[in-house]
Formats: sequence, structure tokens, C-alpha cells
Amino acid sequence: MKRLTFYFDPISPYAALGFEALPEALAGHSIEVVYRPILFAALLQALGQKGPAEIEAKRRWTFRQVAWLAHSQGVVLDPPAQHPFNPLPLLRLAWACAAPQGQPGDTPGRWVVEQLFHHVWRGAGADANDAARLAELADRLAPVQDPASEAVKQRLRSETEAALALGVFGVPTVELEGRLFWGQDALPMLRGALDGDPWFRSGIWESAAQPRPGVTRKH
Repeated sequence: MKRLTFYFDPISPYAALGFEALPEALAGHSIEVVYRPILFAALLQALGQKGPAEIEAKRRWTFRQVAWLAHSQGVVLDPPAQHPFNPLPLLRLAWACAAPQGQPGDTPGRWVVEQLFHHVWRGAGADANDAARLAELADRLAPVQDPASEAVKQRLRSETEAALALGVFGVPTVELEGRLFWGQDALPMLRGALDGDPWFRSGIWESAAQPRPGVTRKH
């Protein structure tokens, strides 16, 4: 059985859409999916970038595009009242629903991840950080660890740092056999890899990413 890792932050609508579309991309294959919540803002800070919602023109395009993608996928996507928002309470809750690192079940399961995404993106426009809603979500998920514990906070930090070291720069990112597939729109490419498309054995994966000497970019 192959193993696939899904890196995500519930703040991202693309991660929410990718999560919904992932089962179709994996259909017909025996795959173990590992879900790893990470802090998208920390990726951006480490790489010196701004998030899409921090650039007004890009924010407008992002929400138009994700509305279209949700429509084309036939899924519900209701942006929360405030975006961007602080996702730390949700990320820590996700890791608190997993066993301590090194023990069986030490990553959150699909149902937990689904509840997080639905809390943000199927909440009829409610505030994702509303205290009463967060308390209700925590009651429903029944975490096995304290979300406010130092162990949980450190797990989120270490998972984010490990993702950065691996080369993850955005969410969602899927890792399969050492290859990283970034974005909801990379799922057809992931499917090609799972199906054994000969393109992945042609060497283009490696060569396409190499700098091409003598090519001058015009600005």
C-alpha cells in the first residue's frame, strides 16, 4: 500500500477544496493518507511572502476563483465572516485529537480534518474563531490531548518546520514517494503519478525544474 501525506491549514479555501476532491483523485488505488496540519503563515514568513488574502486584488480573484471551483466540484464553500483569521486554535485542536507523537494514531484522522474544514468553510459565513463555535467543535471532536498544552503547540511547530525542510511552500501540498504536488489543481497530476503515467519515468520531472543557462527573462 502506498502512503500519501496531505499538508494543510484550514485557513486555505484551496486546501478545503483539495480535501473534498482527494478521494476522487485516489479512486481505484489502495492508499494510506496521512493528514498533517501546518501553519501556512509560518511558511509565508519563512519564505518572505504574503498570503493571497493580504493583497487586495489577489484576494478578490482568490475568492472568485474558489467560488467557481466549488461550483464546478459541486461542493459547498461559504467563506467565514473574517478572512484571514488566526487558525492556531483549529490547528492545535487538530493535533490534540491525535495521540502523542510516536504512538499509534499520532496524526489526526480524516473525520477530524473534515470537521475542521466544515467548521470554517461550511459555517454559513460564521466567524471561524467565535468562542462558542470553537467550544462546540472541541466538544464534538473530544481531543485526547489538551489543545493548549506545550506538547501540542510544539508538535504544530515541529510539523511546520519539517514541512518547510521537505520543500513545502503552500497548502494544500500532497507528498507521494518523495514528490510534492502543490495545490488543489495538482490533483490530476497526482492521479497520473498513481496511475503510472510514463511521464514520471521520463526524467522530465527532474529536468523541467532545473535552471536553463543562457535564458534571459524579460520584464
